Amino acid sequence: MQDLISIENLKKCFDQQKVLNQVNLKVETGEIVGLIGPSGAGKSTLIKVMLGMEKADDGAATVLNTKMPNRQILGNIGYMAQTDALYESLTGQENLEFFGIMKGLNSQNIASEIHAAAVVVDLVNDLKKPVKSYSGGMKRRLSLAIALLNQPQLLVLDEPTVGIDPALRRQIWHELDKIRNTGRSILITTHVMDEAELTNRVALLLNGKIIIAFAPPRELEKKYQVKTIEDVFLKAERVTIN
Repeated sequence: MQDLISIENLKKCFDQQKVLNQVNLKVETGEIVGLIGPSGAGKSTLIKVMLGMEKADDGAATVLNTKMPNRQILGNIGYMAQTDALYESLTGQENLEFFGIMKGLNSQNIASEIHAAAVVVDLVNDLKKPVKSYSGGMKRRLSLAIALLNQPQLLVLDEPTVGIDPALRRQIWHELDKIRNTGRSILITTHVMDEAELTNRVALLLNGKIIIAFAPPRELEKKYQVKTIEDVFLKAERVTIN
């Protein structure tokens, strides 16, 4: 399989504090890779360095066969940041149109792409409203819809379901599963252990290090002799701390 993301020995420090310490990560075609860990573990920093938003102190990141940083390929990646970056004076529809054009969608298919993305995140009836009137959860859903536009080969989603109700979260994961089945790939960070169970491979980032090699959830549960991926990581954290 082709590696859509390849990270090797990535290091990043802020004021002498090691935020990423020799992190290695690969995402192949047609898989969902999950990355979990406590707040401050370095998950968002890893994504920013990988996409060239922050400069690495050492190591290398290759995304879509391109050594990063390289702004030219960012339009081919469906990126959803942990913090929403939306134009609040515009409507949801206008935000989607703007970002759709930025991604290269033309007038012939932009309407259908926007509708399809809005259906996934249950925003069809709210697209005409200004974003400033949206709740926090609605803004997260709009950010996810923007990431889905133009059917990118690679999705990078940083805590995409924060503030989203369980029923809609299940619908979103159903869509992510369909995306995986088309041969596209997803790197996702999450605090929700039930979501980690749905990935092809998952790992825990703790104190800037991957403390468990990326592996299928069932394989990790068997290795640690526990029933859930949450128990895997609780056990792994205790071992690391001790």
